[in-house]
Amino acid sequence: MEEFREIYFDDIEAFQNLAGQFNENLTFISDKVGVHISSRGNRILLYGEPEKVEKAEALINSLYELILKGNRITRGEIEKRMKNHEETSKSVKTEEDVIFYSYKNKKIMPKSPHQKEYVKAIEKYDIVFAIGPAGTGKTYLSMAMAVKYLKAGYVDRIILTRPAVEAGEKLGYLPGDIQEKVNPYLRPLYDALHDMLEFNQVSRLLSRGIIEIAPLAFMRGRTLNSAFIILDEAQNTTSEQMKMFLTRLGFDSKA
Repeated sequence: MEEFREIYFDDIEAFQNLAGQFNENLTFISDKVGVHISSRGNRILLYGEPEKVEKAEALINSLYELILKGNRITRGEIEKRMKNHEETSKSVKTEEDVIFYSYKNKKIMPKSPHQKEYVKAIEKYDIVFAIGPAGTGKTYLSMAMAVKYLKAGYVDRIILTRPAVEAGEKLGYLPGDIQEKVNPYLRPLYDALHDMLEFNQVSRLLSRGIIEIAPLAFMRGRTLNSAFIILDEAQNTTSEQMKMFLTRLGFDSKA
């Protein structure tokens, strides 16, 4: 999926130095990074693959700051900055961005700039809303962060909830107890969980209540302290359900 982005510059003279004669610097960056770059007035338009657009934007901003400090931009300086950016990206991907290692020794980590922002937001804020198309890692990464916080002792339990959007049959007609009734609605969360932890470990955590299945409709009146709560498919909640969910959060909890 292609991405379009605009960058605005306040200092016209610095911007002209950045672009170079006949936009030669922008053309050079465009060819090296692999994105379409055009300039209009005091702004640059970027178009291409999201990761490449992110890379081009970071490079252009760093060069612009360099010019504002009185430095001159050359082809050599641009290539040097690109090389430093690639080396930094590699080191981040192999170390800093790894959330944790699964039981199969698989690296659980964000794989795109937006996923990195999502993970950082979870670390920084108590409540985070993730919006995006299906398959972009919203549920998977939130589950990964929940497991990380549980392992590190930052929270005492993980609570999984999801509005039961029924298609014909009512929830009460499904066989079994309340957990078995809501299991079909929470399969995406279970799939992510089993990808990170051993089956027996997941079973133990569920039986001890450390990982809890809490149907959204039955959360009224509870106060959830020291918990990492994941509300999946939140777009299907009503405004009353969302207000009820947000007021369930207690001390040292994340959602």
